[in-house]
Amino acid sequence: MRSLQNHFLIATPAMRDPYFARTVTYLCEHNDEGAMGLVVNHPVNITVTDMLRQLELVEEDEPETLSGRYVFSGGPVNPERGFVIHTPKRGYTASLSLGEELMVTTSVDILSALGGKHGPERFMVTLGYAGWEAGQLEKELADNSWLLVPADGDFATELLFNTPPSKRWQKACEHLGFDIWQLSNDVGHA
Repeated sequence: MRSLQNHFLIATPAMRDPYFARTVTYLCEHNDEGAMGLVVNHPVNITVTDMLRQLELVEEDEPETLSGRYVFSGGPVNPERGFVIHTPKRGYTASLSLGEELMVTTSVDILSALGGKHGPERFMVTLGYAGWEAGQLEKELADNSWLLVPADGDFATELLFNTPPSKRWQKACEHLGFDIWQLSNDVGHA
């Protein structure tokens, strides 16, 4: 099996699940046991600063680097669990490298560093994740629900950190080099 870790899943117009319609999901893990990813284009109605205040990890004065940053709904599984996708910065507990450009960290130590000089240069915070059992993602790919694009190089960091959330699905589609609306919902199998 070829691992799809460090790829973006782009929901096609054939996606029937309303939660995942027009989403871009970053695959953090994919192996024989299943897959795990984070939806990266659905902000929720809470800022990173508000979340950190609730956790008592930031003072009243909002660091300038946190201003206007929203938390994202990473998926419907365990919505109380947080994930931080960020540019490489070592030293946090529970970090996973996802290629040369990105890491994901799940430990609280990164949250207390966000917005400060010890935090990663670029980051986004998600709550929850998307999960697939063994073979489930492969079936969804065969059913024309998703398209894949590698999350490497400048494209990944540009999409995650420089593209407004409302434009990420369109930008990911454009990266494929064709108009996604011209795709048929029917899949042929030879």
